[in-house]
Amino acid sequence: MTDLLEWLASCKDRPRRFVAGAFPWGEGSLAGKTGPEPWQNEILQRLEDGLIDISTAIKLAVASGHGVGKSTLVSWIVLWAFSTFPDTKGVVTANTETQLKTKTWAELGKWFNLFIARDLFVLTATALLSRDKERERTWRIDQVPWSEKNTEAFAGLHNLGKRVLLVMDEASAIPDVVHEVAEGALTDANTQIIWLMFGNPTRSIGRFRAAFDETGHGKFWKVMQVDSRTVSFTNKKQIQNWIEAYGEDSDFVRVRVLGVFPRAGEMEFISASDVDAAMLREPASSVADPLALGCDVARYGANESVIAFRKGRDARTMTWEFYRGINTVELAAKINNAHGVHTTDGIFIDGGGVGGGVVDNVRALGLHCWDVQFGGGADVGGYSTGNVGEMYANKRAEMWGAMRAWLRAGGAIPSDPDLRAQLIAPLYGLDNKGRIQLEKKEDMMRRLGSDKSPDRADALALTFAYPLQSRAQTDVWGSPLPVEHEYNPFSEERMHA
Repeated sequence: MTDLLEWLASCKDRPRRFVAGAFPWGEGSLAGKTGPEPWQNEILQRLEDGLIDISTAIKLAVASGHGVGKSTLVSWIVLWAFSTFPDTKGVVTANTETQLKTKTWAELGKWFNLFIARDLFVLTATALLSRDKERERTWRIDQVPWSEKNTEAFAGLHNLGKRVLLVMDEASAIPDVVHEVAEGALTDANTQIIWLMFGNPTRSIGRFRAAFDETGHGKFWKVMQVDSRTVSFTNKKQIQNWIEAYGEDSDFVRVRVLGVFPRAGEMEFISASDVDAAMLREPASSVADPLALGCDVARYGANESVIAFRKGRDARTMTWEFYRGINTVELAAKINNAHGVHTTDGIFIDGGGVGGGVVDNVRALGLHCWDVQFGGGADVGGYSTGNVGEMYANKRAEMWGAMRAWLRAGGAIPSDPDLRAQLIAPLYGLDNKGRIQLEKKEDMMRRLGSDKSPDRADALALTFAYPLQSRAQTDVWGSPLPVEHEYNPFSEERMHA
């Protein structure tokens, strides 16, 4: 025990030494692994160099592509900072509570279990603390979801004469006010102050972006940008698929692969220019194009239920229908009437929540419809939807991907400012399997306002839920026509040839 304590003390100002010796490299789950990636080593070295001058806060920011090991490095630094300097205090936060709990803190848990000194400390669901009950308030690092309305956790980062650690994971999406409060708190003299920011560079504005400028706030930050292709364990085949699907100079590849900030303001899924072009474009469709009806069902009083129509590349000619405050029976009747007027070839209804009642009532009226679950698995994609090479985390993201490809390929939509705002509103990211995941409706409404539900955009997206057969290939009842051909492989001529 004494030897272990002495070794931890020897690593107080040597984070690289700590990482090299704190984990069983080459054994068990670390078999075949010998230590940090070059970029991780460089950050650890910059951290070590900064510890020489205690009068200057250490500020390091890393913008990177996807899957380079950011959360792993965060875990190493948290364990080093905490275990090698008694009475260290710190806060770890992230862009969302889900990211913080399921990724950042979960990764810390993984490395804590591998840590050779784990028996000396306690890791809970929300904190890393001393086993000494008398010091658990003074020697701890907490995971704290950020809040613009409640910044006390960031304002209280004082620890005079000792060590303070602040880590922001996916810092690009953390509001400026949190950065500003933290800046004012990290002012103790003769104190090791360490402020680290990591993240995909998803926004071209904000304090994370400003850290990478050579003027203003950027003068006080040491920064690094990490290309996913330079890291040994990233999925190079998937990266190449992204480059082929989006283009090497696209914002998607810049952010998710190159670690470079986007030209657009946010990681928008559908660009404003594509939407504007679709609103100005003349609609085009043929008699053979199937007619799809998509219905997004309102879940809240301020939202609207929307019935959208799309025939081939034309989603404008047939007038969309909007309803507020009607029940599931009434909405089912509206859908039945719309089908009777237009003779639709496919009815796609958002069946989640109260939408299930609409599906049941439409079917009770004798109509066939698809019950589309936005959170269900992606099960179409590829050539039929024009988005080859893209992978989606759920059905909603897949439908939006098909809609985006359609907009770019010549789709025409109504000149509707509400629809425009809804189409360009959702941000997106990647899940832990590298699949595209749209921002949740609830998260988007918290960001933009409770009246900003994308009901009209989702209704149009529903028309892409599943491909419909061309009318030219069906009879009046919608059944496939038999294929007729003069060639008969069993004819007398063929049998005796």
